Amino acid sequence: MGWHKRQQTKSNDPENPATLADMIQEGLSIFCWCNRCGHNSTVDPVPLTNVLGSFFPVPELGRRMRCSICQTRDITTRPAWPNHGGGQIARHG
Repeated sequence: MGWHKRQQTKSNDPENPATLADMIQEGLSIFCWCNRCGHNSTVDPVPLTNVLGSFFPVPELGRRMRCSICQTRDITTRPAWPNHGGGQIARHG
């Protein structure tokens, strides 16, 4: 199912997928979903830009992640849109 989910997600991606810079500009975090056990979490994109660069595509992040519950690398990532159950990053200061 992991491979199938990735292929389906890949075919639904627009020509220009959202980047880490887009997430920061919109004040959104990144929603991460484990396709194996269903564990999910959000990640702040700011620290990721230091390692991957501002223009790294959000859908590609899952290939570099590992589930903290079941240890699989079958992770799907997308913007954490507020109207889809995700949330905005709390900004302090």
